[in-house]
Amino acid sequence: MRNLKWCVLAALALGAGAANAEVVVIVNPKNAAASLSAEQISALYLGNSTTFPDGSTAALADQPEAAGIRGDFYQKATGRSSAQAKATWARLTFTGKATPPKELKSDADVKAWVASDPKAIGYIDSSAVDGSVKAVAKL
Repeated sequence: MRNLKWCVLAALALGAGAANAEVVVIVNPKNAAASLSAEQISALYLGNSTTFPDGSTAALADQPEAAGIRGDFYQKATGRSSAQAKATWARLTFTGKATPPKELKSDADVKAWVASDPKAIGYIDSSAVDGSVKAVAKL
């Protein structure tokens, strides 16, 4: 019974650490953007804009629905839940107005995809950022 208590406490501590993880929005190092505001990120990730501030087309990457970072990102960047954002994209897709972000499997996959495409933008945990991508916002 005592071991069970420690396991539960350890799981809660790990979960609390994950909830406090810092989400970083990343772009390819060749992207002209030095930084992006929450409003600019929100416009991209809610389908209200398809371009970066310099007018170049943006290719959006998303994390899996089950990933905690996805919910954190949408709440912090757009003020909406992941489910609300998904509903927005479903409506935009159905009406032919936009294509939803490309869903990738992990921080590593998002980082690799962004590093390989000058038009790409995505979000990852701050601990995963390295020289292959450029951080343009911390949420």
